Amino acid sequence: MADPRDTLELWDYRRRVAVIYEAVRSGPPDQLTWQRWREERDELFADHPQSALDPDQRGEFRGLGYFPYDPAWRFQAKVERREPAEASLDHSSVGATTSRLFGVARFFVGEQLIRLPMYWLHGYGGGVFVPFRDHTNGTATYGGGRYLLDTAKGADLGHTEATVILDFNYAYHPSCVHNPKWSCPLAPPANRIDLAVRAGERLAAAS
Repeated sequence: MADPRDTLELWDYRRRVAVIYEAVRSGPPDQLTWQRWREERDELFADHPQSALDPDQRGEFRGLGYFPYDPAWRFQAKVERREPAEASLDHSSVGATTSRLFGVARFFVGEQLIRLPMYWLHGYGGGVFVPFRDHTNGTATYGGGRYLLDTAKGADLGHTEATVILDFNYAYHPSCVHNPKWSCPLAPPANRIDLAVRAGERLAAAS
């Protein structure tokens, strides 16, 4: 029989992530707010029993790696309507996550137009999920992509009726990057950005 402490610990972890992102949404969109987000994520990874790291890894953990903060990677993207379509997001190991494509976030990086599909997860009681791939994958970042938003798990930067905040400084790796016991949804080919996003979490060992 499952130990109820595991569920209570997971509940606490999700609540703490939600509080961290609430502080990001309510704070100024600057480097200091981002730095606090980094520090609080490091605390969860280092100390929380529901950390993606196992106990041995936590003992050696010295902080997650990131690209330098760059305010140019923050966007208020327009959400374009798309006909709802079912989508299955393959996992890093076994399994897949079922979802529904509901819209596309539209924004410019310089003069380059980016359209990033947005998904509504069927699991976890529902939530918006926005993963992406880019030219850093497989070298400075994980080959399967990174996540921008996962509102089912508290990673929420805010939105209006027609726009969504996408700040790539807050991009992060799925849990499977830190420990292979996790099987995580990968960014599908449709969510590939045709440039190098040198913002957000990076592989600690990357040059």
